[in-house]
Amino acid sequence: PGATEEPAAAEAAGAPDRGRCWLCLSSPCCSRTEPEAKKKAPCPGLGLFYTLLSAFLFSVGSLFVKKVQDVHAVEISAFRCVFQMLVVIPCLIYRKTGFIGPKGQRIFLILRGVLGSTAMMLIYYAYQTMSLADATVITFSSPVFTSIFAWICLKEKYSPWDALFTVFTITGVILIVRPPFLFGSDTSGMEESYSGHLKGTFAAIGSAVFAASTLVILRKMGKSVDYFLSIWYYVVLGLVESVIILSVLGEWSLPYCGLDRLFLIFIGLFGLGGQIFITKALQIEKAGPVAIMKTMDVVFAFIFQIIFFNNVPTWWTVGGALCVVASNVGAAIRKWYQSSK
Repeated sequence: PGATEEPAAAEAAGAPDRGRCWLCLSSPCCSRTEPEAKKKAPCPGLGLFYTLLSAFLFSVGSLFVKKVQDVHAVEISAFRCVFQMLVVIPCLIYRKTGFIGPKGQRIFLILRGVLGSTAMMLIYYAYQTMSLADATVITFSSPVFTSIFAWICLKEKYSPWDALFTVFTITGVILIVRPPFLFGSDTSGMEESYSGHLKGTFAAIGSAVFAASTLVILRKMGKSVDYFLSIWYYVVLGLVESVIILSVLGEWSLPYCGLDRLFLIFIGLFGLGGQIFITKALQIEKAGPVAIMKTMDVVFAFIFQIIFFNNVPTWWTVGGALCVVASNVGAAIRKWYQSSK
């Protein structure tokens, strides 16, 4: 679910506090201050470049999901979970965090794993059943659901600005879905039947809702749980969930085409690369500018759809994308302004 939950996950993990020195009782220790001051400052704009690179890698991964049509979306999720598991295990061993987590946080880790992996399966299904641009834009409605869930569950403030951004997002989604009772039976520009488009829409909205729920859980846990432990629950429970669903559906099968197998490897590689670069971006850049640059996901989705699928987005899709992107950019600028006061 890489484009919507990874920035907040990395931000929630953060870096642990260094605490006070027992010698000089200062925080941080004065003996450490001088060497840290000599550290070379990061190159201006490097964090935004990492964000742009992360958006590109996530978009390329989405393109490969769209290209793999002979493998079920849930099976693609299972392959990605296996690939990420092989990377996360050495990280957990190196960091000595264990594989279970703090006793009081295990229920939240389980919820994070189940909801996050469900979001991944749904967005992969949306990529396969509707246009790449439409699915990508709809998933960017996740911040709206995050604000609402945080208001309900965490008692965070829900301002009139948040309500305005919600209206913009809903308008954008409606322009993309084009329900018949508002737009008639016109399905021009859709690369599939309207029923397929509607299934993909519900999957993309469901993915946005589950991703938002995951972010609220990550916010609830805060810095008490290591980021890699959170990913560990995500891939383990995602793999278990995928195997159960594939067994029920009877869809489990190895890809027949060698090209599809290569695409599955690329999906894991580019997804992991996107996570790494978005994490590095948030380590050296404020969350506001990163969130704004992250909207380049939508631009890349439009470009890939035109180049690789010869499908020019309709003006309805463009208008919906502008509404959703404007909502995300507005929310990011407002958060950036409040944090700088």
